[in-house]
Amino acid sequence: MIQYYGADTNFSLEGKVAIITGGAAGIGKATASFFARKGVKVIIADLNPKADEIAKSLSNDCTGISGDITGEEYRNSVVEQAVATYGTIDILINSAGVVALDKAETLSDKMWDMTMEINLKASFKMAQTVGKYMIDHQIKGCIVNMASQAGVIALDRHVAYCASKGAIIAMTKVLAMEWGKYGIRINAVSPTVVLTELGHKAWDGPAGDEFKKQMPSERFAEPDEVAGTIAFLCSGAAAMITGHNLLIDGGFTIK
Repeated sequence: MIQYYGADTNFSLEGKVAIITGGAAGIGKATASFFARKGVKVIIADLNPKADEIAKSLSNDCTGISGDITGEEYRNSVVEQAVATYGTIDILINSAGVVALDKAETLSDKMWDMTMEINLKASFKMAQTVGKYMIDHQIKGCIVNMASQAGVIALDRHVAYCASKGAIIAMTKVLAMEWGKYGIRINAVSPTVVLTELGHKAWDGPAGDEFKKQMPSERFAEPDEVAGTIAFLCSGAAAMITGHNLLIDGGFTIK
């Protein structure tokens, strides 16, 4: 039986160890920075060859491991190095992802397969590897998967992306159901447009202004707002939340 020990009013993550895939840029980097400020020891897993340099710029207790998250050998090495460096793994944030846009009738096999390989399969395989470690070592850990508002609504030219993110949400529910008995919580977050460097490039200007008119918030999300939500889900304050997909969309999907 999983015991209740009272609410965590401090939302503390002090001393936890977290792996963040895609942690060298965008939401992943914002989350790594947010976690570091809360006393988390962070492992950034990212394709960027400067991942460790970026990690060290955030905190001395932050390590970057460069490589391709779709590779089994690399995924295993990230887990092994995290344990060797910090002794355990308490948190996994699956933030690595790609967006390939095209009309459904012309989307190539290459774009479809790449989207599923990175967004869906790599996230599952990373969760599987870390989840097994947590089960074997009786760690009551937390996994947060990066989904999207595109996982719950249709967006033009996003068929592969929508499909991958919808699958992430379904996967999250199954993992939460199966691993709850071990004290492992798994949730997903689903942001709207986030003003990362890529978000600015894609949405600054008339197209973004028109999109924001459809949102009750009348603005897009900042990276720290997503990072803060992820931190909450990983804290003891969210101990009763698992299998949930938390929309961070300024109300866009309520219509």
